Amino acid sequence: MRIFENKDFARWFIIFSSLSIVILVSWNVALFYERIKKDERQKMAIWSEAQKSFNNASTKDVDLGLELYILSTDLEIPIINTDEQGTIFRYNNIPPKIEEDSLKLYQFLKELKSTNKPIKVDLGNNNYQYIYYGNSQILEKIKYYPIILLLIFALFTGLIFLFFRTSKYSEKNKLWAGMAKETAHQIGTPLSSLVGWIEILKTNLSVDKSYIDEMEKDVNRLQTITNRFSKIGSEVVLTKTDLIKETKSAIDYLRNKHSKLIHFEVQLTEEVVDVKLNTVLYSWTIENIIKNAVDAMKGKGKIKITSEITKNWVSILISDQGKGIPKHRHKQIFEAGYTSKKRGWGLGLSLAKRIIEDYHKGKIRVKQSDVKQGACFEIKLQML
Repeated sequence: MRIFENKDFARWFIIFSSLSIVILVSWNVALFYERIKKDERQKMAIWSEAQKSFNNASTKDVDLGLELYILSTDLEIPIINTDEQGTIFRYNNIPPKIEEDSLKLYQFLKELKSTNKPIKVDLGNNNYQYIYYGNSQILEKIKYYPIILLLIFALFTGLIFLFFRTSKYSEKNKLWAGMAKETAHQIGTPLSSLVGWIEILKTNLSVDKSYIDEMEKDVNRLQTITNRFSKIGSEVVLTKTDLIKETKSAIDYLRNKHSKLIHFEVQLTEEVVDVKLNTVLYSWTIENIIKNAVDAMKGKGKIKITSEITKNWVSILISDQGKGIPKHRHKQIFEAGYTSKKRGWGLGLSLAKRIIEDYHKGKIRVKQSDVKQGACFEIKLQML
């Protein structure tokens, strides 16, 4: 699984590198923001002093050239001048929609009060003016850059996870398909030879026919297994099938296979329920679930098979009287390699999930179970 480990390393390397870049850029943007804000405060301080000098000028021979130049310069900063009573008498760089409505103008004044501390201008004779100012458009835009960067990083991270997850899933799919094809091939070659030998033995009258019949059953069983693996490793063909009829057929086969200590209680609808189905793989799914149920009950107990129809979906429910499954294991049991037995590969339910969800676009889950309360598995397929 080294290929997966390398991809995991690459994924985390890209994510941490991207995060480092985002943090570095955000830090520089924050410094830039504070620098511009400081510059704007200094400009406002100079602008307020120029206005104070202009207001206090009492003679015509005073040179106000510099003050007029400063006051005429567009600072691109929203400014509102008020008197001591809070009445607005001058404003600059206010959006037109706010200028036209006095209520909106005073509401905007409240926003400026919360943005920056006002500049108090002494006009003399205990008369004062107040200058309220906000941030320039450039500063307002810069303020949101770190948030935008974080959103971009979150989106980028999500895409990376999706890409690697899809890639990893694709690798596993190829591995599954390759193993299945190879297994079918390895079994198929000697199996063909066994079929030939059985036919030869049938011609030998000295061989007990019951022995040949038992051998033929085992060979047929091997042929079924080979057929299943060959379908897992190739494109699956789905045909219109009565799910209820196929389920009954699978249960009848399993009833004959297991001992009389296992009681099968079948309560399926009598309706014809057509679905898109691969009968070979579906019967394998039923067999895997039943096998787990028999193991959970230690070879003795009742297995109940029922059906439910809701809107366009049909559910096959398989319940047992076994030891049950803890709630925190309900999803884990479908993972490849998970098993609670001392012996076993832990592939049965993983194959069942792959068959139902990947090939049939249905759903399979533990509908209800807890320790010592048995388990109920649900297979859900869309009806035609």
